Amino acid sequence: MAGLVLDRTKSGVYRVFAGFFLAALAFASKNTTSNRALRQDAYGYAPFEVDCPNPRPAIRNSMSMSREETSWVEKRRNNTVWAIRNFVSRANISGFDTDNYMDKIAENSTTLPNIAIAMSGGGWRALMNGAGALAAYDNRTTNSTSPGQAGGLLQAATYLTGLSGGSWLVGSLYVPQLRSVEQLYRMDPNASDSLWQFDHSIIQGPVTLSTTEYYGTITDEIQNKENAGFNTTITDLWGRGLSFQLFNTKDGGPNYTFSSLGQNPDFQSGQVPLPIIVAIERTPNQLLILANSSVYEINPWEIGTFDSPTAAFASLQFVGSNFSGGVVPDNQSCVSGFDNMGFVVGTSSSLFNQAYLQVNKTNAPARVVEYVSGKLEQVGNQNSDVSDWVNPFYRFHPEVNTNANSRILSLVDGGEDLQNIPLHPLLQTARKVDVIFAVDSSADTAAPGANWPNGTSLVATYQRSLLESGRQVPFPAVPDQNTFINLGLNSRPTFFGCDASNLTQPAPLIVYIPNSPYTYHSNISTFQMETNDTERNSIIQNGYNVATMANGTIDKEWPACIGCAILTRSFWKTQTEMPTTCQNCFARYCWNGTTNSTAPTPYAPTPAVKASGSAKRRAIASAPVVGSFLCLFIMVWGIVNI
Repeated sequence: MAGLVLDRTKSGVYRVFAGFFLAALAFASKNTTSNRALRQDAYGYAPFEVDCPNPRPAIRNSMSMSREETSWVEKRRNNTVWAIRNFVSRANISGFDTDNYMDKIAENSTTLPNIAIAMSGGGWRALMNGAGALAAYDNRTTNSTSPGQAGGLLQAATYLTGLSGGSWLVGSLYVPQLRSVEQLYRMDPNASDSLWQFDHSIIQGPVTLSTTEYYGTITDEIQNKENAGFNTTITDLWGRGLSFQLFNTKDGGPNYTFSSLGQNPDFQSGQVPLPIIVAIERTPNQLLILANSSVYEINPWEIGTFDSPTAAFASLQFVGSNFSGGVVPDNQSCVSGFDNMGFVVGTSSSLFNQAYLQVNKTNAPARVVEYVSGKLEQVGNQNSDVSDWVNPFYRFHPEVNTNANSRILSLVDGGEDLQNIPLHPLLQTARKVDVIFAVDSSADTAAPGANWPNGTSLVATYQRSLLESGRQVPFPAVPDQNTFINLGLNSRPTFFGCDASNLTQPAPLIVYIPNSPYTYHSNISTFQMETNDTERNSIIQNGYNVATMANGTIDKEWPACIGCAILTRSFWKTQTEMPTTCQNCFARYCWNGTTNSTAPTPYAPTPAVKASGSAKRRAIASAPVVGSFLCLFIMVWGIVNI
């Protein structure tokens, strides 16, 4: 199966969406003036030279975790003991003394549950649905620790991964300071630092800036990066636009870097989970993303991949430096500031196409048209719809590394190999993850019930785990997409890999949490670039309800079942008999191997919780109309050219 090319339909849809954004970017800039002076911020978005540390930055192989992560995980795991104890105690696993059990395992890192949460891609749909789940899992959210709730799971987790729209969520929570979902979407919309105001799309920019200031700032900052000697692509434009909505409405946080998170005291002391952003490598001159393409991860210390042939990591803080043969040579300075946070999450969501044809038809001033069109022409002429990183693996093991002769490391949207849930970093045996809560906001289904998940991401990860090429990772078996729909596995939580003794290799238990209409049809299109506050809140609330099974009203034992999922690998390792409550939970939620691969009827889910008439009316009335004609035109053009 090596070299299998995956279905590109989803990628094509993404490209249409991105084309709309970029064409509209220039269109909306028609009032921008061209005689404004360049901003002269100290460093700002452009990377800059610094003194190299001693020892100088060097590449390490991926056979283990980094020294920094190893040290940090020890702190974090100790800090999760109270949270796990508190959660399983509140979960009410009847007939089982959770406090006594926690006393036995608290000091043993091999039996203490190692928990991870993965947030899928899917544009703003994924950000908002995922936000609802994380709000449900966060004990800081109002009433999240009441009966029927799941608050505290976030505090018990060691890892939190994000991809594409999921990376926007993760980045927004961590940068520039650690915040909760409730803080972000319940901010005073009139406040100067108010984020997540999605009724003002990236095309419009924040209310705090004029169109002239917004677009002029973005293009100037990217030109500054070019003037500093670095390649730029459309991803730089996209990432800077995202930054105004996710990190800082005043200036987009041009100085915010992912590696600077390592300086935050709460993070340093292991008080929060480790955030990891996922992208895919596109090898030089390769247009298609293969099933065995290398999955890259970006964490606060490093960028790299566990996959062959590279199988190596580099310092994120100094990734803009001219590495050669695995080191920064003595005659070279080190470079910092390349890992701008907007660029990082933009890398994980690089969704672009040949929209420059539309830009050239707008009335935008020559300065903006020329610059943006130049970036878009790279897409058409050089297939540069990618994120260009300075390649730290230049001349590193050229005998096996297929990218060793390129100065550029090209990364693309993390879901382009259909692994839309960022599970890969969490499956690495060095991390010893026991259970992954996989929140899936994918748009897999077609009309009439479009934009709901159908398990495609899990199927892609399972198929990849079977490939002989590269480094295999353990992953439990999952059924095909038709079975997901026919058995309803995409409309309720499902556990995969429940019985560890049946696995050929130790693998985490996967708790699959698919987006589904509980109280709101949250399946907004990936093309939808803006939502009013009512719809935003409804989607977040629906995500909360999915994660809690409507506050336990659909299954009053759901919190206990989450507790059982957390403890199941620990039970197996300690040879503890599974409590009756957990046996009952697993009988309800574990996939038992049954399949039904017949073509399902057209998918059209109904709300799990009856919605009021006013809620239904809001769902219809909230569809954005701004720029609808332009959106329709470019969508049609893009579909024809997929």
